[in-house]
Amino acid sequence: MPVSLLDTRVPAVLLRIDRNPFHHGTLGAVRSLGRAGVEVHLVADSTGSPVRTSRFVRRMHPPPPPGASLGDIAVVLRRIAAGIARPAVLIAMDDASAVAVSRLREELAPAYLLPQQPATLPERVADKAELAALCASVGVPHPETVVPESAAHAVRAAWGLGLPVVAKWSRPWLVPTGAGLRSTVVLRSAQEAGELYLRSAEAGSRLLLQAFLPPGPDRDWFFHGYADRSGTVRGGGPGVKSLAWPRGAGLTAVGRWTPNPQVQLLAERLGAELGYRGILDLDFRRCGATGRYHLLDFNPRPGAQFRLFTDSAGLDVVRALHLDLTHRPLPDGLPLPGREFVVENYAPLNALRPAPAGRELAWHAYDDPGPGRALWGLWGRHVAGRLLARVRGPEAPAPLPAPAPAPAPADVRDDLRDDVSDDEKASSC
Repeated sequence: MPVSLLDTRVPAVLLRIDRNPFHHGTLGAVRSLGRAGVEVHLVADSTGSPVRTSRFVRRMHPPPPPGASLGDIAVVLRRIAAGIARPAVLIAMDDASAVAVSRLREELAPAYLLPQQPATLPERVADKAELAALCASVGVPHPETVVPESAAHAVRAAWGLGLPVVAKWSRPWLVPTGAGLRSTVVLRSAQEAGELYLRSAEAGSRLLLQAFLPPGPDRDWFFHGYADRSGTVRGGGPGVKSLAWPRGAGLTAVGRWTPNPQVQLLAERLGAELGYRGILDLDFRRCGATGRYHLLDFNPRPGAQFRLFTDSAGLDVVRALHLDLTHRPLPDGLPLPGREFVVENYAPLNALRPAPAGRELAWHAYDDPGPGRALWGLWGRHVAGRLLARVRGPEAPAPLPAPAPAPAPADVRDDLRDDVSDDEKASSC
């Protein structure tokens, strides 16, 4: 994309509250805007993260602490805005940030440019229980879901949905670190459902139980896009998960841009019905019995693999947002089906194989070699620390600490799922 297409007088501020040091989507956003000549400020914990070595980061800023109030987050963002001293595009990189920024929209303007939409909408779509109701209201397929009102109700609901059953906390970004609670888990007995319900107060949000859709080949799909000021979805497309970590389930280790009119139609119809504006990342699972695509998650921010959908004009969802909010025209590029996205630390062999239709690597880039070089040493320390901690048991400290002070919040653990079973991630995509 020619640099002149973006208004380089307007900087970008990327906000990530979670503490995931290996969130490759953040690096993707830094590079996307930095390559176009935009001044990029990153508000995130960079401890042990390869992203801090990127030449496209103008400045790192410490993020709000975990569990920070809206007021604390506003203070941090206002302080950064004062230092920049001109309006900036603000991009939330995780669900907790997206919810906070949407609530603070009026307070943050005019220092920050943000999409115009109802302040509660990002929170509603990120809430798993709210999403089930929204899908029902607009006729988008969604796994059958029950929000139990008591432990006994949870037991009955588990039997009614059929075991195994998927259990989710409706607002996973509120699950406290170190509580031993996971955002999503597959339950094998109805008794487990009742026991988990009793921890609702600890989790900070409602428990919901969902019918289990088994994983399988060509069943896990995602859609990334940007809904502009008119509601038109630009800068993205549908993709299929070719390889996951853990294998057979989990995050997208290898994704492929694949035309899918059904997924495209569902995504665009949902965004239009809700009046959504901004970047969206949707997860679908195709039911093996019916062939229908069920929406599992609606993330109101860039997905970690958003750079997969970079078209012939160089447009992706992050650039689309910057162009639209600065009232610049979006170029009309052509889709590049077959293009791949590979996360090297989860799929190193795939990163070495030929890619006739093109490939985007999560960490390595010729024009920004720092993060790729830093990855392997940091990742090796991280994995070694996790493995040794397991060997020594939960009570013993790990002699080789991971580079991050704590794992990411439950809603954004796309890059730290090595502790989660295949079945659990198969159910949640």
